[in-house]
Amino acid sequence: MDHLTVHHLPEGLRRPILIMAFPGWNDAAEAASTAARYLATSFQAEKFAEIDPEEFYHFGLTRPLVRYKTDAPDEREIVWPATEFSVARSSALTRDVIVGVAAEPHLRWKTYCAAVIELARRCGVTLMLTLGALLAEVPHTRPVRLSGTATDPELRTLIGARPSRYEGPTGIVGVLNTVCREQGLPTASLWANVPHYISGIENPKATLALVKRVLTLLSATIDLGDLDEAVKQFDQNLAEIVSQNAKIAGYVQKLERAAPDEEEATETAAQSELPPASELVAEIEQFLRQQRPE
Repeated sequence: MDHLTVHHLPEGLRRPILIMAFPGWNDAAEAASTAARYLATSFQAEKFAEIDPEEFYHFGLTRPLVRYKTDAPDEREIVWPATEFSVARSSALTRDVIVGVAAEPHLRWKTYCAAVIELARRCGVTLMLTLGALLAEVPHTRPVRLSGTATDPELRTLIGARPSRYEGPTGIVGVLNTVCREQGLPTASLWANVPHYISGIENPKATLALVKRVLTLLSATIDLGDLDEAVKQFDQNLAEIVSQNAKIAGYVQKLERAAPDEEEATETAAQSELPPASELVAEIEQFLRQQRPE
């Protein structure tokens, strides 16, 4: 079975970079997938290929969606959790960008990675960049820490991410990077550290950090006004929470005092000894829900 469908193969791509993110285990607070989608939208990327989900997902765990068709409002359609690839060929870019976003597959990871690599080969991709976000013992009051790695030393310097010495369970991001390296495709991986006590809400601050670092890699600039405004509101909401709750304030201060200059990042909170903070999470999420307009 041909898992990859290419609707139209872009021709004459300029040293394309393939950026991928996977909502789920690799995507704390949805920071990585939001960053990838933000970049695709900003550069007006257009869909051109997809990986069929049939062999890779347990649909009882990642369910398809039903919605009404835009061109036939009385008819409904099923939207499957396919991996969709879009290409951006903006004049604001010195190289073309392909963006792929998909929920982490449940099954046949080796076959799935082979389909991604086939897409990369057919498009002449020169770099595979994966984005991720992990839960860590970091306070929200500090700049977002980025960790990562790259096959090329110069690229590691350009990305400017602290290397991680993590060992343990991995997700599709780790597997995809390893398979790409084995196949001779240059890779880089960039992860944002997300405060574990606010993991249940979207974190625009982590998203912005990832977007800015990718733009540095691309030597590109875009208007980030909407993200900056989202971060400003995010910080204001958290500042109000801290000012009104001595327990949360004390916990944040504890993290600030404990935060080392060089942090050993973990890949997920499930593999680290994070202090219990379920009560804090509940209080923070309840407050932020109350701030949303009706």
